[in-house]
Parts: sequence; structure tokens; C-alpha cells
Amino acid sequence: MAVNRFVLNGTSFHGHGAIGEIPGIVKGKGLKKAFVASDPDLVKFGVSAKVTDLLAENGIEYELYSDIKPNPTIENVQHGVDAYKASGADFMITIGGGSSMDTGKGIGIIVNNPEFYDVRSLEGLSPTKNRTVFTIAVPTTGGTGAESTINYVITDVEKKRKFVCVDPNDIPDVAVVDPDMMSSMPKGLTASTGMDALTHAIEGYTTAGAWELADCLDLKAIQLIAKNLRKAVENDPDGREGMALAQYVTAMAYSNVGLGIAHSMAHTLGAVYDTPHGVACAMMLPIVMEFNREYTGTKFKDIAEAFDVDTTGMSEEEYRQAAIDAVKQLSVDVGIPTKLAIKEEDLPFLCESAAADACAPGNPRQASIADFEEMFRKIME
Repeated sequence: MAVNRFVLNGTSFHGHGAIGEIPGIVKGKGLKKAFVASDPDLVKFGVSAKVTDLLAENGIEYELYSDIKPNPTIENVQHGVDAYKASGADFMITIGGGSSMDTGKGIGIIVNNPEFYDVRSLEGLSPTKNRTVFTIAVPTTGGTGAESTINYVITDVEKKRKFVCVDPNDIPDVAVVDPDMMSSMPKGLTASTGMDALTHAIEGYTTAGAWELADCLDLKAIQLIAKNLRKAVENDPDGREGMALAQYVTAMAYSNVGLGIAHSMAHTLGAVYDTPHGVACAMMLPIVMEFNREYTGTKFKDIAEAFDVDTTGMSEEEYRQAAIDAVKQLSVDVGIPTKLAIKEEDLPFLCESAAADACAPGNPRQASIADFEEMFRKIME
């Protein structure tokens, strides 16, 4: 039997009001000043203040860093490293979705491993020696699960590509998963991040590296998303709480077993067209499921049943189609588009980038450049 590694947060807190635990964590560790990384919209609309007000009320110093873009760049990370060093902070709090979390991971790793300041050298299995700075991660979206993963994604603007960094040293020390922090998310963002979580769960469940511990987490996440995403889009508190848990649970799994080509293709769409990551994942997921269907054993039966499909008497072909149809219907119900303005002349670059992406080897079926082109064409306007 192969040896399987599983890396998790040391501590996580879940439920309405969980951010109230943060001052106690900080004081218990004897920490003095927080470097708070959060994106400008969260600052503008007072979401970040739910945490920074708690810090102020408890006499904890902080510096707010908000130079964070939706697809964080090498320059964002380098600027953040400089700002962290200048701030005198001794720990970090990241507040936001994948963009804030990924920027924060890059900053924290480089602060304690300064030889990687170029950022590019962190691509793939990052050869760092030291843990990131002490980090408390507070997600505000129900999708990326970056607060419980060993991965982060950075955009190389110069080369028009995204690259994935995989490093057990970057996982936040503490995750605080409070659905109240997600209540201000607009419908479109709730839908796209939720579909990102579903892509994590389905790709993690069917990836070449999948095994029993990850499978039980991913299957539970699929059930939670099928039950809660539509409600979360309508800002139902129970739906928000269900999605907050689902995205954390599946991230625990995919972080350790990998993903597939839906993510490879989404990464390159984000790098070339700045397509929101969750939207790109949602568009590619059913197309990739169709591509993989003959390479998934009975797992599509489990996926269909997680969506409450009665598979009694169904053939292998029928339950696989039922799983794909259920995913398509959820995507439509939450308002995800099915087409994107892809330029014909960009196809070769898109295909080559997807094939070279770090997520591609995890796919249960190897994809050729011609396969990638055929799949990209299915979402072209």
C-alpha cells in the first residue's frame, strides 16, 4: 500500500461568531502586532472591520494591508513582503477569499524564507525550509478553502500564466470559519465560489491520488454543497453555514490528494482573460466530467446520489450522466454562464498552459493538446 500524507491546520474554529475567538488566540500566543491582509472591497464595505474592531477593542495593534488583486500577482506578494517587514508585525491575519489567502501565504513564506523573494522559484513543490509566519486565516467566501490548504496560486503577469505553489509550510496555523463573515457576499460571488468548492470536491474525489480518508471528506462536501449552495445564494443563514463547512471540508481533502484539468483550464482562463476562478471552474467542470466519465469507476454513482438522485436500477452509463446533469443543473440554477469570449488565436497558448499546469497530472484521464482544444471550444461563444 502507498504511503499517503495528510497535512491539516493545527486548530480551526467553526460557527456563527467564531471570530470572537481571535483575541484569545493572539493573547494566548503572546503575539503583539497583526499584519492584516484583506482585499480593498472587504475593507470598503466594512467586512474586514469585524475583525480589526475586535483587535482594537482588545488592545491588539494591527496594520492593514489591502494591496490585493482578484488574481494576486508576483508584485502583490513582493510589495506585501516589504510592507510586512516595515510594519513591525509578528503575525498575520488573512481576511477574504482565495486572493487574500494566497497573497498572505506568499508573504508569510517569503518573510521566513527570504531567498524566495523572486516568487517564481516557489512554483510546484516549494523547497522551503521554514514555516510561514504565524497566521490566522478568516475566509469570507464559501469556496476556495484556502484557509485549510497547502497550496496557493500566483499570477505571472509578464508571462500571462498562473502557477501553483505546493508547500506544507504555508498552511495557516489557525482557521476561523465564521459564516457571518460571508453574509455580505453578493449572489454572483456566492455562486462562483460555491461552484469552485464543488469542483474541488468532485476533482478531489476522482483524482488519480484519491484515497479513503480524502474520499469521505470530498463526498460529504458534495452532499453539503448540493443541499446548501442554492440557499446560500439567497443569503439563507443555514445555507451560508453549510457552504462554510463544505468548502473547508473539501479543501482538507484536495489539498492532500490534488485536483485535475478543470482547475488546469480554469487557471489559464484566469491568467489570460482574468475570468473569475470559480466561474471558470464551474464552466469547465461538467465538460471535464464528461471527458473523465469512463475513468471514474463507480464514483459518479456516489456523486449522483449526493445530489439526491435515485440511482436504483440505473446502468453505469445512466448514473454517470445523472451526475453530470446534476452538476450542470446546479450551475444553471445559481446563474453561472456557460459561454466565454475565447479568441481563436489564443487557443494554442491556452491548451499548452493547461497541459503544463501543476493540477493536470492529477486528472484520472490524461489529456492531449487536442483534447484541451476540444474542451475549450465547448465554452466558446
